[in-house]
Amino acid sequence: MTKKYIHSYPNFCEGRRPEVIREIVDAMASEPGVRLVLADSDADFNRTNAEIIGEAEPLRRAIMAMAERVYALIDMEDYSGAHPHIGALDLVPFYPLHGSSVEECVALAEEIGRDLHERFGVPIYFSGENARSPERRDLQFIRRGMYKGLKEVAHLPERAPDIGPARLHPRAGATIVAAYATFMVGFNVMLGTDDVAIAKKIARMVSGTHGGFSTVRAAGMPQSQRGGTTVSMDVWDPVKTPLHRIYGVIEAEAERLGVPVTGSVICGTVPLDALVDCAEYSLRLQEFDRSMIVENQLFGLSADAS
Repeated sequence: MTKKYIHSYPNFCEGRRPEVIREIVDAMASEPGVRLVLADSDADFNRTNAEIIGEAEPLRRAIMAMAERVYALIDMEDYSGAHPHIGALDLVPFYPLHGSSVEECVALAEEIGRDLHERFGVPIYFSGENARSPERRDLQFIRRGMYKGLKEVAHLPERAPDIGPARLHPRAGATIVAAYATFMVGFNVMLGTDDVAIAKKIARMVSGTHGGFSTVRAAGMPQSQRGGTTVSMDVWDPVKTPLHRIYGVIEAEAERLGVPVTGSVICGTVPLDALVDCAEYSLRLQEFDRSMIVENQLFGLSADAS
């Protein structure tokens, strides 16, 4: 029987305490049947993104093990961080990978959302393909006001959780669970200025909610570790909307505003095709196709052997 793998990218609100991060990540990675791809922490955002791959049931167990440590070790009343957030275990997304479908990811997200609430009493918001209303497909709508702002309005019907009482958990806040049909890449472009207003202006310009790229959601934030500021983006299909195109627009707007672009960072993994698109554009490649990538020939050998 063909194995069906699913990719998950859970985000939790801790990026400054290495011992806490390690305990949370170890709880998830120690579950048999899952592979930890990476755990990327950012002290400015005070946030960690942990990527794991596995079949549905091992993945479910790994998420539950991680959630138990997150909810025990993180108190949102003591939290501060620049990245938009509503809870200790802020986001648990699922993406179809080898052999799996978006429908299977939707079913897994529903199951885990119910499990998280039943076991830990944490309210759940569904987004992406699991959203209960069109506006909740967008993470920005759910996170509006972030944890402290959402606490004040969670009793209102339009802002209440999808599972659980119309209020946030006193320590854990709330958790967003979602399945997505297309791969999301975290992409940050750094600016050589400490003026956050400029970063926010550029972020607004490229974000789809304000007339920019339809697949991009962006925010301007300080970046004290590297210096300057950053345009932090979720790119919901880096093949449909190539990263080099986003970068070029940001670079042009930054130049117009009199600030330099100092570099960019891909947060987590990225599909090979997205990087090949960047190479084709930058090198102006002609008569090029994916069979010329040597690793693709190795994959073909593996398929022949099986």
